[in-house]
Amino acid sequence: MKAAVLYGLNQQVVVEDIEMEGPKAGEIVVKVAATGVCHSCYHAVTGMLSIPFPAVLGDEGAGIVEEVGAGVTLVKPGDHVILSWVPSCGHCSYCTQGHGNLCMTSRRGGRGNLLDGTTRYKKNGVPIHHFGMVASFAEYSVIPQECAIPIDNDIPLDKAALIGCSVTTGVGAAVNTAQVRPGSSVVLFGAGGIGLNVVQGAVIAGAEKIIAVDLMDSKLEMARQFGATHTINASDIDPIPAIQALTDGLGADYAFEAIGTRTTYEQTVQAIRNRGKAIWVGAPPLEPLSLDAGIVFWGEKTIMGSNYGSARPRYDMPRLLGLYRAGILKLDELITRTYQLEEVNEAFSDMLNGDVARGLIRF
Repeated sequence: MKAAVLYGLNQQVVVEDIEMEGPKAGEIVVKVAATGVCHSCYHAVTGMLSIPFPAVLGDEGAGIVEEVGAGVTLVKPGDHVILSWVPSCGHCSYCTQGHGNLCMTSRRGGRGNLLDGTTRYKKNGVPIHHFGMVASFAEYSVIPQECAIPIDNDIPLDKAALIGCSVTTGVGAAVNTAQVRPGSSVVLFGAGGIGLNVVQGAVIAGAEKIIAVDLMDSKLEMARQFGATHTINASDIDPIPAIQALTDGLGADYAFEAIGTRTTYEQTVQAIRNRGKAIWVGAPPLEPLSLDAGIVFWGEKTIMGSNYGSARPRYDMPRLLGLYRAGILKLDELITRTYQLEEVNEAFSDMLNGDVARGLIRF
């Protein structure tokens, strides 16, 4: 089968034929219909996210169940599913408290492997790892059954694929993690694929003022299309005074970081008012942060991480599709351009240049 494989840091992704083993007990094979091109995968290219090599990339996809292993009870062949990169077990301490995104099961196996610590891909006898458990840059994906979220068959799979990461992460950060309140003010740093969905989440939650900050006018225009009420190009002006000017000198109620840089991580804390919340959604930067503890302490500010939008995948993903059906959540509009798998490196380039809201690979 064809797959997009990364062999090392800062290398081009190679699309080639690799071998795939069948599913073991508790696993399934999904024929991938579509996969979003996510910045998380590019973080693996640059080393911002550490993974073992070689690895099949892709962490945002949907498809149809092709085969099931022994003991599988959650899905059957023919089911349409979203691929969730967290295999929430439903039984561990975090799952039973409603924090399925932090499921302890997902820690088993080690990075780049399935839950038993091995892989199902190889080439010339060399194991190839699974990025984000789901490895959706491939014609077929072998995953734990817990990673498959069943959906109605009438939902277009290319739209459903986006729920697998960017939409759940962004909307969830606003609705689940921050619990944005109606009438509040929100600022977003980074209007990429995740950030646009933070904007959507803020709109759904009823925020009155949604301020998008980015370095590219093209991305800021996209943010307006998804509901931002104000935009700031941080390459032209210091965003912090501009945010304060738009919020009566107080700062925003909520600030979201959706890029993953030291500067923007720090700016979220500066951008919020006393008792405001700074939510870090982008992958954490490798370099240490420099924060003024005084403004956090005296202002009673809250800093929160948001992992996978604090989602309960089996509950939240179908609910997001319900919002799409109702015309509340925009999915069609996110897909700016589609690609063949062989064009994956071009898709990364378009993403980095700010040319797309979301690039999508169709099989």
